[in-house]
Amino acid sequence: MDERIAQHLDRAAATASAHAAVLGRDRQDAVARVGSAHHAETLGLTVSRVHESTGLFDRRYEPSMSVVLRGRKRSIVGDDDQVWGRERFIITPVDLPVVAGVVDAAGEDGFVAVVWRLDPAVVGEVVASMTVPAGVAVAPGSRPSGAVSSLPRLGSWTAPLADAFARLVGLLDAPEDIPVLFPLVSREIVLRLLQTEQAPRIKAALDGTGPSVVAGATALLTDRMAEGWSMERLARELRVSESTLFARFKEATGMTPAQYLKRTRLGEARRRMVVHGDTAAQAAAAVGFRSASHFSRDYREAYGRPPAADAVAVRGQLAVATAL
Repeated sequence: MDERIAQHLDRAAATASAHAAVLGRDRQDAVARVGSAHHAETLGLTVSRVHESTGLFDRRYEPSMSVVLRGRKRSIVGDDDQVWGRERFIITPVDLPVVAGVVDAAGEDGFVAVVWRLDPAVVGEVVASMTVPAGVAVAPGSRPSGAVSSLPRLGSWTAPLADAFARLVGLLDAPEDIPVLFPLVSREIVLRLLQTEQAPRIKAALDGTGPSVVAGATALLTDRMAEGWSMERLARELRVSESTLFARFKEATGMTPAQYLKRTRLGEARRRMVVHGDTAAQAAAAVGFRSASHFSRDYREAYGRPPAADAVAVRGQLAVATAL
């Protein structure tokens, strides 16, 4: 890793570690930690820290930039299965069902990660304001802008991007500066992201400078997952052609609509069994599976265990699920 990038990420890691610390034993420190949580929310940041590896948990990621600052993480998005650390980052341009877990807790320092919420309105503003098309000015050695399906899902840092990101995290130490600096640094980060090879993936989530049909499709498939969806019906609901919907959806999410729906259904079925105690049959029916055997086969393929056995195992690990 470039020395300048490493220095910037070291700064971000030190700040994130401090603000992700467990609530202190005394009242005064506890109040300070609560304040940190409030400032993180204002900045659109979720800061996590765990001290041991975990199992795989279903998470629903809103549009965001995910960064591992210490340790390593496994993320599964559709058929894309990656183990990664601070040398890369992941852009989630629209709401996505992700399976993730910590595979390396980085010794005494623990696993530290930050997720920054991407505001589609800000992305649209920056794209509209750029004089150089997004994706043209990329880092040396990066792939040129092109079809998203040919791009690596893991993004490559540039020194300007790492610096801007470190300054964003650094605002946790300067809450009085947030009202003035946060709007500026958030736009700078979006600009720097659009100057990387990930620009096509970010832009795929927009139509012009507004939310895309992909966002509409993910909302329908999530909110009405139990319904019987086909590509024809989904395109008709969104008033676009099937070919346009398929291409844009695949570009932005890395999945087809059918893959997205299956992953969403499996994640919700797992949640119902773990949290509410549903049986496998109850959970499968609630999310739209018409065949119990089909559900069991897909579930085992996704999570490595039969539904009932997996639900029992996951209940014992729920305490760390929010750190992913």
